[in-house]
Amino acid sequence: MPRPLIQQFTLSFSMLVALLTPACACAEPARAGPASVEHVSIGVLSHRGDAMTLQTWQPTADYLSRSLRGYRFRIVPLGFDAVEPAVAKDTVDFVLVNPSIYVGLEIDHRVSRIATMRKSTGGSHYNVFGGVILTRADRTDINGLADLRNKRFMAVDPASLGGFEMAWGELERHGVDPHRDFEALEFGGTHDAVVLAVRDGRTDAGAVRTDILERMAASGRIQLDEIKVLNPRQNAHFPLLHSTPLYPEWPFGKLESTSNDLAQRVAVALLQMPPDGSAAVAGDYAGWTVPLDYQSVHRLLGEIRYGPYKNSAPFTLLDALSRYWPGVFIGLGILVIMAALTSRVMQLNKHLSRAKTRLERREQLILDSVAEGIYGVDLSGRATFVNRAMQRMTGWKAEELIGKDQHEIIHHTRGDGEPHPREECPVYKTFRDSQPRFVEDDVFWRRDGTSFPVEYSATPIRDELGKTVGSVVVFRDITERRETAERIRRREIEQAHVTRLSTLGEMASGIAHELNQPLTAISTNARACIRLIEAERASMATCADVMNKIADQAERAGEVIRHIRRFVRKEEPETAPVAVSDMFETVLVLMRQDARRVGVVMHQQIGIGAEHVIAQRTQIEQVLLNLVRNAIEAISEQQRERRVLLLARRHGDQVEIRVVDTGPGLGKGSPEHLFEPFVTTKVNGLGVGLSISNGIVEAHGGRLRVDSTPGIGATFYFNLPHTAIEDGADEAPETMQDNNKDIDSVGDHA
Repeated sequence: MPRPLIQQFTLSFSMLVALLTPACACAEPARAGPASVEHVSIGVLSHRGDAMTLQTWQPTADYLSRSLRGYRFRIVPLGFDAVEPAVAKDTVDFVLVNPSIYVGLEIDHRVSRIATMRKSTGGSHYNVFGGVILTRADRTDINGLADLRNKRFMAVDPASLGGFEMAWGELERHGVDPHRDFEALEFGGTHDAVVLAVRDGRTDAGAVRTDILERMAASGRIQLDEIKVLNPRQNAHFPLLHSTPLYPEWPFGKLESTSNDLAQRVAVALLQMPPDGSAAVAGDYAGWTVPLDYQSVHRLLGEIRYGPYKNSAPFTLLDALSRYWPGVFIGLGILVIMAALTSRVMQLNKHLSRAKTRLERREQLILDSVAEGIYGVDLSGRATFVNRAMQRMTGWKAEELIGKDQHEIIHHTRGDGEPHPREECPVYKTFRDSQPRFVEDDVFWRRDGTSFPVEYSATPIRDELGKTVGSVVVFRDITERRETAERIRRREIEQAHVTRLSTLGEMASGIAHELNQPLTAISTNARACIRLIEAERASMATCADVMNKIADQAERAGEVIRHIRRFVRKEEPETAPVAVSDMFETVLVLMRQDARRVGVVMHQQIGIGAEHVIAQRTQIEQVLLNLVRNAIEAISEQQRERRVLLLARRHGDQVEIRVVDTGPGLGKGSPEHLFEPFVTTKVNGLGVGLSISNGIVEAHGGRLRVDSTPGIGATFYFNLPHTAIEDGADEAPETMQDNNKDIDSVGDHA
């Protein structure tokens, strides 16, 4: 292979530096004579004979001996076949050969050029040369290169660049193969022999290097008009006759074993040689220049496939198979395996794609078959997927939702019309803190601008690493549920109203007796007053006293009627502050006669701070009335003390209402079942009273409970929200005492 370009550049640069250095080797002052002289051999291609070679180039060797003290240079003529063996055996230190031979030496033996020869013609210097293809001037049958087919042809040597290889390349460019298309191909050994053979007619045509014809004509050996140059070329910068492209002149090369220091000194001496010096004149050249680029010579040899490129024929598939068949078959096997694997991977990928498509369709079918609305949200709040139920409930199409901010589309405003900030949205909070959420009551907005009530859950979506990448929302339209709950609530109100009427029906005799007493007193007192007036025994004071008794009895009857009217009236379940004593008084009035009839004493007790509660008065009075009636019925048949206590006590922000009796208790079984519909402990009971009462208490945010001890009694109790309206701590003990007295007096009176 060619010597590395960097090494050649370094050598050339070193020579230039040496040229520019004033203290160069050739200008050094004379030193003391060396102890010995080192002999240096220069192998020169003897293309014109050994004698001519020595005559031409020994002056150059003498010039180098004079320039480099301590060295003696000598010329070694080498034939075309002797150059390569001499370099291989290191019998020479430098070589001066044609560029074709040098290229081979450069590739095979790492010979490197240190200078390129320059020629001179007519006072002009040039460092390139070419080939000349010639015939006799009188050959009218040979006027171009194509006319040389089937003719005799003589060249200098197969290794001669100007004497054969340049002509070979040019002939092939014109479609003539020197080795097949000539009648005979001969080699004369020297350029002069080829020219003389053509002139004398011993061959039809020949090839020599440029300047051979001019030199032979100058020496009188030939006449130029006797010679015809075939395929002549014109070049303003190159005046010599030539038929081929121009190539760099002969290089002066160093062997790999030659020291770089000596090569540098030789190169400097050659570059400093005067063009008109004795050595240059003897060698018929004009000095030396820096080494040129010989790539064009490489290309020529590659084209004619000669020298180092002799075996560089196109490398065919057949050559690859014959030379590298194991690797080729292994490679083919690998390719087959890879192709099979690729095919299998493609099939699997196709199956996976189909399976993925089926799964996506199945998932979408599952999502679309669910009645609840479902949609996904990424970390930016954009919808990633929606199901058909969501599209149906919201009126938005999937393409209008996916990729858009879902909060701004369906969750932007609260139910009361206030804006709903994104940072307060439970869906956003879910994928930010990765905590699932369930919202029982909220509103979503439809495409037409209307809203509908929903309950929904927001659950974080995590990837395979457990990182939250969004959330999925499942929501349900609860409009129908709300309407159903409202219907149930109204029906419960109706049922409670019917129950109150039924209760009054059952209490009719007691209420009638309660009303009959004041009416009888009114009638008796009125008639007594009339008789006194008729007998003229009535005084104004007596009549006034009677009228006052009549008025008292009328107010008593009116109070009973007012309680009855309020109790049976339909009222909307709106809560308001209510005095606990008023509710207790209503129950005592309505149940007074029934309690007297069976000998039950009723008490009320209102603790400090428990005077007022938030409730719907009629409904709570119904609950108390139902519990008191049940208590009276439970203790009506026992022989021991019969008492019922209405108790109100404060517990924090709640007021606990209790109905306590001294009856036999509830017996065995779970007391909680008493509040289920149609469950009763009475023989003829329907089992709806306690169920309705429990529903009313739950509507007020509480729960009806019971404690029972067999043989001692039962206590039913529930809580109501406390309110501080008209509460007075200073009056509470007196109020509690007065209430106890009133109840005790009622009991004693009974």
